[in-house]
Amino acid sequence: MTHPPTKSAAPPGAGAALPAQRTGSPTPEAAPPRRRSAFAEGAEQLRAAATTEPGRLRVIGAVLAVLIVAFGAVTAWQMTDRAAAADDVLHRSQPLSSGAADIYRSLADANTTASSGFLAGGQETTASRARYEKDIRTAAAKLVTAAANSEPGSPSEAAIAKLNTLLPEYKGLVERARVYNRQGYPVGGAYLRYANEKMQQEMLPAAQDLYTKENARLASDYSDATPYPWAAIVLGLLALAALAWAQLRHYRRTNRLLNHGLVAASAATVVTLLWLVVGHTLARAGLDGSYDHGVRSLNVLHDARIASLKARGNENLSLVARGAETVMVGGQTYDAYYYDFDKDMTALGKGLTEAAALADDKAGSKPVVAAEGNMKVWKERHADARTEDENGDYQAALDKVIGTKDATAECFDSVDTNLKNALAYEETQFRERATDGRDAMSGLPIGAAMLGVAAAAGALFGIGRRLSEYR
Repeated sequence: MTHPPTKSAAPPGAGAALPAQRTGSPTPEAAPPRRRSAFAEGAEQLRAAATTEPGRLRVIGAVLAVLIVAFGAVTAWQMTDRAAAADDVLHRSQPLSSGAADIYRSLADANTTASSGFLAGGQETTASRARYEKDIRTAAAKLVTAAANSEPGSPSEAAIAKLNTLLPEYKGLVERARVYNRQGYPVGGAYLRYANEKMQQEMLPAAQDLYTKENARLASDYSDATPYPWAAIVLGLLALAALAWAQLRHYRRTNRLLNHGLVAASAATVVTLLWLVVGHTLARAGLDGSYDHGVRSLNVLHDARIASLKARGNENLSLVARGAETVMVGGQTYDAYYYDFDKDMTALGKGLTEAAALADDKAGSKPVVAAEGNMKVWKERHADARTEDENGDYQAALDKVIGTKDATAECFDSVDTNLKNALAYEETQFRERATDGRDAMSGLPIGAAMLGVAAAAGALFGIGRRLSEYR
């Protein structure tokens, strides 16, 4: 019997579906979300908050507070700087400028007095000697003050050091000239001329350089004290505009006319801004007045007084040298000291004319006009003395220069006294006006800071009252 063929058993699992073959790269896992920066999150929160009225109010309050506080802070900062510069003008740079002028004047007067004493010879008066010693002490004391206020390594310090070195050398030359002159030795005149050269060519130029540097410092302090505080003014106007907008918005949304906090903030800001503008305008006017009618007059008068001292010194030295010093100008020979005397008198006349024009009242012009009259008489007497000298009458020329009656010495002393009085008056005018300018800024930095804080608090209070309505 034949059996049908049997099917072979399928292997286990043969009937199951085979797993599909993987194709391509495996699927990557999802990346974690990228973390945003704090600024981006803050901006997003701000945008979200701005979609609601409470959020908008918070933003408005923050902006108002920042603007007002910035206004107060910048005002306090700028006015502190200007008040400090105005105080420097009054108590530091102008006194140092006048001190530098006094150094120059004292040195020039000492040189003039030394030549006058030399001409008197053994008849030198105690007053003349005391005046010379006082001038030397004054110059030395003013140099100490200038050195204490100069910056290390500055040009002023170099000029002061040079003068401190030259002053003892000059005194030694003058003393030698006096000793030889009393003994009747002609070499005394040579020593005095050498001392004068040291004074004219080294010491006075150094003193002039110091005076110029101190004047530049004074001008710098003025330029720091007088400019308008535009940054503070602009911030104040922006703060006022923002406050006005906030109040207008409040009125349109609530139909309420006033928000007490915003009104108080606006009032404080207006007061601060007006105080700033008016106070600085008054300060600027006072400082400008102190410069135009004080410093300018003082500079001109200092120059005029120095010119008179130099003229007097050259007048004396022309008799000491007796024609030994000459100068060639335009093909002609002149006595060097007479030639310089004429230049100094021209400078003196020009300075007196300018000082009279700058004087803004009778009290200021009176001593200047008197000095002009003294100068005219001085020139007439000098012409007579020069004529006697050129005619060979030395004693007559000497009497007309240092004599006790109708001498040029009287005219010089009158010019010097009147210029000293004019300087004292202009110094008073400067101090009064500079003090007014500085005082106009007194309290403004602290007041602006306090009002700024009060205004910012008022703005936040006003916004807070509106926010409380949403709770």
